[in-house]
Amino acid sequence: MPIPADAPILTSEAMRAAEAAAGTSLSDLMERAGAAVADCGWRMAAGAPILILCGPGNNGGDGYVAARLLRERGAAVRVAALAPPATDLAKAARAAWAGEIEAIGDDLSPAPVIVDALFGVGLTRPLAGDLARRLRGLAGKRILAVDVPSGVDADGHEDWEPPLPPHVTIALGALKPAHVLLPAARSCGHVLLAPIGIAADRAMRSLPRLAPRSPDAGSHKFNRGMMLVRAGPMAGAAGLAAAAGLRAGAGYVVLSGGDDAPFSAIIVEEDAGYAQRLGDKRVGAVVIGPGYPASDALDRDVAAALDSGKPLVLDAAAIDAALPHLGGTPAILTPHEGEFARAFPDLAGSKIERARAAAARTGAVVIYKGADTVIAAPDGRVVAAWPGSPWLATAGTGDVLAGACGAMLAGGGDAFDAAVAAVGWHIAAARRIGPGLVADDLMWD
Repeated sequence: MPIPADAPILTSEAMRAAEAAAGTSLSDLMERAGAAVADCGWRMAAGAPILILCGPGNNGGDGYVAARLLRERGAAVRVAALAPPATDLAKAARAAWAGEIEAIGDDLSPAPVIVDALFGVGLTRPLAGDLARRLRGLAGKRILAVDVPSGVDADGHEDWEPPLPPHVTIALGALKPAHVLLPAARSCGHVLLAPIGIAADRAMRSLPRLAPRSPDAGSHKFNRGMMLVRAGPMAGAAGLAAAAGLRAGAGYVVLSGGDDAPFSAIIVEEDAGYAQRLGDKRVGAVVIGPGYPASDALDRDVAAALDSGKPLVLDAAAIDAALPHLGGTPAILTPHEGEFARAFPDLAGSKIERARAAAARTGAVVIYKGADTVIAAPDGRVVAAWPGSPWLATAGTGDVLAGACGAMLAGGGDAFDAAVAAVGWHIAAARRIGPGLVADDLMWD
């Protein structure tokens, strides 16, 4: 389920605003959109007949344009409409189509390739039962969805299952939240992005492809980033975080309070050294939370880390311990679904909206983990990391991510950029390893 890297993501409302501000006519935008659909349909069909399903709105207008252009190329194309066009743009596109219009009824015969241009980003309710039944009868062919599959909430608020799940979805102008948030993302198939001439706001975007961090010729172990990991009762988790810090690029890693570490290069110190290390000016980031359940000891260690003013990576129970006291401390929070719900029980909306709200409230960067990980900054920037790697769904990989965040943060710079780099490193390493991955494998890849 590939997603274009570093692509803009727009909500339905933002997409309409971008179209209005494009500096070109909406009819020209529809022509470009229809041309993109026609190009994709032509490649998918490879000479086979095509059936285009058109709705009454502008998504249907895109379908009429695509049908006209495909017929001009010599494709065997049919059009079936759910209802007459309801917008001026769709009416004009329908008028330019010289072929017949079939009805979407029980007797509609399918084609090897079906283009779903029924409903776009404006859908506000699930498809009616009778229409859904008729569309399910067409499933099993090669399906191309225009912008979003019909029956999917483009903004990712609702869990609506499309009756005609596509093999390919062609996103017009920008990705939509449904392309990167579960459960809708699973229903979009292979997502392509077609530029249509809008200037999309890039405050929300997909995960960029990042080159590995490389030290320059003048680097040494301290200016590459010194990282302190505070161990709790389950010291193995902190050891994973410490080892991940080395693998992700930190030059010097100290594990405070642990008994052992996966690499001899990690400096293991007794509990008594924690306060002293917090005062070490060379320490660029502190990681606390992996393997450290809620307790008075955790509260004390988190308070000391906050008092130090060091940039922090807070995982698991350390998030709850720190939330009332974060202030302006540079921090990355790494909650999974359960931890997020516990820390922010009042937040509602899509996963992107909740992550954004949590980051704005706390002043911290939030990595809202999961198969559809979302990274949000207090200033509103968002990166969506779908698809990740399913092999990361195993114990300990969250500890590894916390350590990677610590390494990226210890190197200096923007906490949001550090979080994005850490998530990218984490996913890339998991994809290299593949089936059978356990968290320890990420240390040796």
